[in-house]
Amino acid sequence: MLPLLAIVIVANLGLLPKPIGPTPAPLTLTARDGVKIYAETYPAFSPTAPVLLLFHQAGSGKGEYAPLAPRLATLGFNSIAIDQRSGGDMYGANQTATELGKTVAMQDALPDLEAALAWARANHPASKIVAVGSSYSAGLVFALAAKHPGDLAGVAAFSPGEYFPDPTYVRAAARKVKVPVFIDSASDREEMAKAKAIFAAVASREKTLYVPKAGVHGASTLRDDRDSAGANENFNAFLAFLRRVTR
Repeated sequence: MLPLLAIVIVANLGLLPKPIGPTPAPLTLTARDGVKIYAETYPAFSPTAPVLLLFHQAGSGKGEYAPLAPRLATLGFNSIAIDQRSGGDMYGANQTATELGKTVAMQDALPDLEAALAWARANHPASKIVAVGSSYSAGLVFALAAKHPGDLAGVAAFSPGEYFPDPTYVRAAARKVKVPVFIDSASDREEMAKAKAIFAAVASREKTLYVPKAGVHGASTLRDDRDSAGANENFNAFLAFLRRVTR
């Protein structure tokens, strides 16, 4: 063990490591159609702290949030990140998709999101809950909020678009969403146009369309390893929204 003087010197040199967030706890949920959904939870300081439901993009899994969820926990947010049945190994193995053993449509993952919401309600009954979606799940979080209007305190959608067979599916759901909404996108014209169209459809009077100076697709825009130019600024905008809707 270092003596106190050595610790002080090292700290003054800025060499102490950043605080490490909580170790994720594995969890298995069961969707309403019987499919097993593999997940990880990240506890904050209190079970009554807000809960974030973290949903990934196409070809991805819960590992999309591996560097983000511990940071959010240290900032006071419980979270659950799930492997949806429509996904892949972009950020590590997607156990749900692997064990299911077949390709499914992205829209068919909605019961997976509902399983995460049911878990949060059962295990954190006094907490405010925010659904966070990335790419295709950024569309599904609007469907989740429309279907369960009294269960969410807010919706955050990173790169939402009409990614489903029905080209109006997301906007139709957004017209029923009255909780606060935060929409982010990559910093290119096509993504911003998709985000703007969905933003215009949102019924909530409290909604934010965030236009990043530097952004990439989906929740990857919050990761330093994928968006070194904009991740910190984008994370701070997202955090400001979370604090506002869960205070």
